[in-house]
Amino acid sequence: MLTTPQKTDVLGLPIHLLPDYPSWIMQRSSKNLGSHIITLNSEMAMLGQKDEKIAQVVRQAELVIPDGSGVVLYLRLRGFKQKRVPGIELAQDLIEKFAPLGPIAFYGGKPEVIEAAAKAWREKIPDINLLVSDGYLDEQQQQQWSQTLQKVQPVLILVGLGIPRQEYWIRDHRQICPQAVWIGVGGSFDIWSGTKKRAPRLLRDNNLEWFYRLYQEPWRWRRMLVLPAFFLRCFLG
Repeated sequence: MLTTPQKTDVLGLPIHLLPDYPSWIMQRSSKNLGSHIITLNSEMAMLGQKDEKIAQVVRQAELVIPDGSGVVLYLRLRGFKQKRVPGIELAQDLIEKFAPLGPIAFYGGKPEVIEAAAKAWREKIPDINLLVSDGYLDEQQQQQWSQTLQKVQPVLILVGLGIPRQEYWIRDHRQICPQAVWIGVGGSFDIWSGTKKRAPRLLRDNNLEWFYRLYQEPWRWRRMLVLPAFFLRCFLG
């Protein structure tokens, strides 16, 4: 029997609390139930405050997971002891679990990046069946990619188009693979391809992965300005 996750909210957006997210996802998939999984961080939570479109997408998702350290802090200040679940780690776990079950699709990123990411996974799991497309498609190519997904029916579809574009794309295309697990993976393809590196373990364990990303991508500083506002909301409610 599929357990119903405990549900609360972060700045009015739903968040689901579970001790083991991958197991719940696999159980749901075994019943041929499609899922849109969102990994919620501070940036997306603040975006949902001013953009009702993204807030609606989050509310419609079957599973919303606490990705960012700020989200975990928000929950802890309200009495919920939930561990952070980095989206890239969840995606890696799901790839390994779904690989024996059917095709997996990677969509997004630059052509050389997505191909390198796919190559890395094929080396790690030789029998994996991967469908791959970069995120720079014209209208005709987009239609062809959608037709391919509809024909093949992947069991897991990872979309790396950045927030909130990837969430909108999943919302608009879920009906072509209704039994699939869909998840937006942000910059995970960059990490898997070796184009970029994750923060060292010491920074990840101390909730400073965002700082390392800013170090790698200083142009993100404007987007990072939402973090102080989010932490203020954490304490003021």
